[in-house]
Amino acid sequence: MNYSVLMSVYKREKAAFLQASIQSMMAQTALTDDFVLVCDGPLTDELDAVINQFVNQYPAIFHIVRLPTNQGLGNALNKGMAQCRNELIARMDSDDISMPHRCARQLKLFEEDPTLDIVSASLYEFEKEISDIRAMKTVPEKNVDIYQYARRRCPFNHPVVMYKKSAVLAAGGYQDFPLFEDYYLWVRMLQNHVHAYNIPEPLLYMRAGTDMYNRRGGLSYLKKMKDFRRYMLQIGFSKKNDYLIAIIGQTMICILPNTVRSYLYKKLLRDT
Repeated sequence: MNYSVLMSVYKREKAAFLQASIQSMMAQTALTDDFVLVCDGPLTDELDAVINQFVNQYPAIFHIVRLPTNQGLGNALNKGMAQCRNELIARMDSDDISMPHRCARQLKLFEEDPTLDIVSASLYEFEKEISDIRAMKTVPEKNVDIYQYARRRCPFNHPVVMYKKSAVLAAGGYQDFPLFEDYYLWVRMLQNHVHAYNIPEPLLYMRAGTDMYNRRGGLSYLKKMKDFRRYMLQIGFSKKNDYLIAIIGQTMICILPNTVRSYLYKKLLRDT
């Protein structure tokens, strides 16, 4: 069973992170035959050098999509998805590291159950080196629990999802909802009654740190979060108590200092 890899990168990424991320996908025990890399706007010379290295090494596998201007993650992924050759697509972020057996584990599930539309997994959050694990981020395993969980929290770990291209397109693909593009997609897919599963074991190392927690705070994030929660309530996906609990909890986290916010994420919202 073949699958495509879908990745987007922009100029602020570090070349060393991109190198490690791509290499982790090219070291999979089940190797892709189609790696679609979207350059979201002009890149640095260092990033282009990394990309050229892999294109030269795997010319039949790598397909580079270059956008003239930065269009944001959602738009970039839509452009890349249109170029993916396979029905199954493994998402990968440009600074994370997949475990070697990640894709093989996901492919096996799709082979065993053709009704599956999306498979994610747990992941480790690390700082600096993958040996420096700070937390494990889990999501519910079974389909019925995923639907329930999604009413208050994001039900999939986006950097480690593998999904059917047709199921994503049937839900309208990635759409503009700043900072919530992935959650917005999951809600629409779940509204379409997709069949989902989350592998309990970690299959990816996600780069975490001060910057990640900074993005989860501040008035701008708070406003976007409230807009998204209001949308979920209006379409009937979440109930009023789900809305209130999520709003109160996330508002408190947003207004806290970043050091306190990062502590709460690790201690209350992650498995350590």
